[in-house]
Amino acid sequence: MLQTTAYKALTSDTLSTRLGELTSLTSRVGTETKDWKIQEVGDGNLNLVFIVEGSKGSAIVKQALPYVRLVGDSWPLPLYRAYYEHEALVRQAARNPGTVPEIYHFDNDQALIVMEFLSPHTILRHKLIAGERVQGLATFLGTFCARTAFRGSELSMKSSDKKTDVSLFAGNIEIPAITEALVFSDPYFNAERNHHTPELGNVVNELRHDVELKTRVQELFMSFASNTETMVHGDLHSGSVMSTATDSMVIDPEFAQYGPMSFDLGMLIANFLMAYFSQPGHRSEDTLDEYQEWILAIISESLVTFEDEFTTLWNSERTGMLYPATLFEDQGHSSQPALQSLLNRIRTEAMGYCGIEMHRRTLSLAHNADFEEIKDSAVRASLEARNLMMGRELILTSDKILDAGTLVALARQYNKGDFL
Repeated sequence: MLQTTAYKALTSDTLSTRLGELTSLTSRVGTETKDWKIQEVGDGNLNLVFIVEGSKGSAIVKQALPYVRLVGDSWPLPLYRAYYEHEALVRQAARNPGTVPEIYHFDNDQALIVMEFLSPHTILRHKLIAGERVQGLATFLGTFCARTAFRGSELSMKSSDKKTDVSLFAGNIEIPAITEALVFSDPYFNAERNHHTPELGNVVNELRHDVELKTRVQELFMSFASNTETMVHGDLHSGSVMSTATDSMVIDPEFAQYGPMSFDLGMLIANFLMAYFSQPGHRSEDTLDEYQEWILAIISESLVTFEDEFTTLWNSERTGMLYPATLFEDQGHSSQPALQSLLNRIRTEAMGYCGIEMHRRTLSLAHNADFEEIKDSAVRASLEARNLMMGRELILTSDKILDAGTLVALARQYNKGDFL
């Protein structure tokens, strides 16, 4: 999207002056801008994020920067990504109400979104590192993935509406290009921005010389690049979920695009597996096993919930052009075999994407705090090696992961391994 008014990045000092007459903000925070408490809290890779608190309440102001914040202005990035994040939030709110922050205001020229401040929610990844639990987490995540996948596809949408949406999101070029490079290519060669724990050298060399592995990764990449089944969050992980002890919300869909139904599910599971493998670096022996088993339960229940909710939607909301009742129920035929075939394909693809994400978060540019906060590099490397080798197995044998139990058993097996 073209910027028609001169863009200027906000600061904590200028925000109240520049946004002080914005009714959608003052109505929620208060009109006395001199009393606003403004804190810049952006700890992600791309954006400015401010908490604005006043006499009436609070809000979040999020503004895109014209570069990748993690790297600096040597890596420019278009401001229009804020537009696509806004559009994604609107669609997610419609497809699974109550699971994303409410939007109060959007300014395309300033690449700026004013939205609900989620409090006392905190980033889920931080909770997993700290050993905290969240009630209902698996149900929330599995349901979110199923509803957004199903309702954003031609299983549910009118084909004309879906094709219009695909055309709209096709304009988001540079942001998906980051995924295409950092996720599917960079981990498997010595890319400029890659980095990894030094003790992993032999394992990394083994992966990069595995032609069968790289071939399968590129097959999955080809599927990702050419498949527009549904609108995906595009970067769904434990850092893009905020939770309390009993409630969760999904944030930051700026990598949204139309892609495979399996992608978000695979990325999400990968980040829980990394949380699982990293736990010996964060827990004492007396709490380790129990908490790791809780994480595995979240993985298992998320997968089961996804399939259960997808099945419910299949039976109640299958109104699009795909798998129409005219070919099945109206002729007295069950559509359940077709559903099972589709779910099997989604699960197989998700396991492959899961393995790739496990690799890129250890070898590419943006790593996970799950591992990065383990200060002893020898300990960190041994745990990352388990993660890398299970990722390889998932990529190469994704069709052998027939259910959640198989995946969990495999994780327990790799958690006992020594690969250095």
